[in-house]
Amino acid sequence: MPRYLLIVDYRPGTEDTPMDRWQPDEVSAHMNYYNALNKELTESGELVGGEALTGPEFGKEVTGDGITAPVVTDGPFAETKEVLAGFQIVEVESEARAIEIAAQVSAVPGPGGVPLQQPVIVRRVMDGTDFDALVK
Repeated sequence: MPRYLLIVDYRPGTEDTPMDRWQPDEVSAHMNYYNALNKELTESGELVGGEALTGPEFGKEVTGDGITAPVVTDGPFAETKEVLAGFQIVEVESEARAIEIAAQVSAVPGPGGVPLQQPVIVRRVMDGTDFDALVK
């Protein structure tokens, strides 16, 4: 079955208020929603993995040539809204199912319990056939 990467970045959806200004119960509801969804997807065998990431201010950009010491730069790098906030990898029968799951992720509650409608990017993970096509 194909695998899909569901990408959540820092675009706010319907809510521009940063999470550090939400009420504690709103943050809890937000995170509990993700936990319940991940549990459901694990039990159905569809969730391969996923993680929430620390903020971009904790990131490092690393470049190297394989010979000299790498160059390490502190973040943030791009516009914050473009930085990866978290991801899930799902293994599902179709892109349509991956989109259904992405819609559930997008509906995570924000302040007042209102669904954030946060944009979620869906991308198929390459498989051996894809690599073979590149190596012609």
